[in-house]
Amino acid sequence: MAERQFTGKHALAVFVAAFGVIIAVNLVLAYSAVKTFPGLEVKNSYVASQEFNDRLQEQQALGWDARAETAGGLLILYITDEQGVPVRVSELQAVVGRATHVREDFAPDFTFDGTAYSAPAALNEGNWNIRLVARDHDGAEFTRRIPLYVKG
Repeated sequence: MAERQFTGKHALAVFVAAFGVIIAVNLVLAYSAVKTFPGLEVKNSYVASQEFNDRLQEQQALGWDARAETAGGLLILYITDEQGVPVRVSELQAVVGRATHVREDFAPDFTFDGTAYSAPAALNEGNWNIRLVARDHDGAEFTRRIPLYVKG
């Protein structure tokens, strides 16, 4: 039986195939990253950076904390002060969505029951983010991104 030799053509084919796979995977990942990017976070990053410390101090002075959970088809949001007492805010805005895309984003209409804020929400299984903006009666702003995992 004749022994086959590994020639230059074979070596070229192996290198072209290997680098072709690497390049194809990189192109697919780059396309996916660009396709799922939701967009700008801030209009002017320089201005946002200059205001960051002032906003942080204002928010820390409030002493609030926030957490969220789901139960019985409701999204429940707890905002409490330093002593754990529920806080009634003067304004509450929230956007609930996935971290990777904006297709499922929605703005729930929360109502306060004296303990927590709740809104009807049918969240599918997986990771969700709640981007919260609340204001106290003096106009101080409290912002928070609350990660929420919904079990299936």
